[in-house]
Amino acid sequence: MSWVVSEPRVGYALEKRRMTADEFLAWDAGQSVKHEFLRGEVFAMAGGEDRNDTVAGNLYIVLRRHLAGSGCRVFGSDVKLRVEAEDCFFYPDLMVTCSAADATDRLVKREPVLVVEVLSPSTAAFDRGEKFAAYRRLPSLAEFLLVDLDARRCELFRKGADGLWVLHPTQGEEPLQLASLGLTVEAEALWADLEPELPAPAAG
Repeated sequence: MSWVVSEPRVGYALEKRRMTADEFLAWDAGQSVKHEFLRGEVFAMAGGEDRNDTVAGNLYIVLRRHLAGSGCRVFGSDVKLRVEAEDCFFYPDLMVTCSAADATDRLVKREPVLVVEVLSPSTAAFDRGEKFAAYRRLPSLAEFLLVDLDARRCELFRKGADGLWVLHPTQGEEPLQLASLGLTVEAEALWADLEPELPAPAAG
């Protein structure tokens, strides 16, 4: 059976048949590389820098400590997020869910209150564009956080009572206020052990 399986983020279809969501879950269970699913197309996920993992790990530690005993859980990039309204499966860098329904499914979460993406040059446009557009279709989602390592900047989008998403940016030493969880993340904790970007290798 042939599927649409595309290279990371370039949208170049290698095969011709689109999957259903159920077919994707069955197929993906046997794969050694993670894939994201967008309305029948499957995209292999490229590996990220160690710097992305450092900052995602810093935030994971802060979130897990804050959420201990609360009934909410934080998950890293090995857990799928289902966006039913857009027929997508994603692997956010981090997400927090307080949903009793999510607690009954070990593989897929559907009702996060917070989603975090740590930006990479190859994925930043997709994270800010199509992925954020899909995340906004999640009724449970209260905040969406984009973390820019090179600028040491956070772009926090928060949904208001009117349903509109408002940007609350922070940069440098400013603390990050996650209203959905009642949590202040100090810059020192978020950026701990973050190495500077390495210079590009010399040509030739």
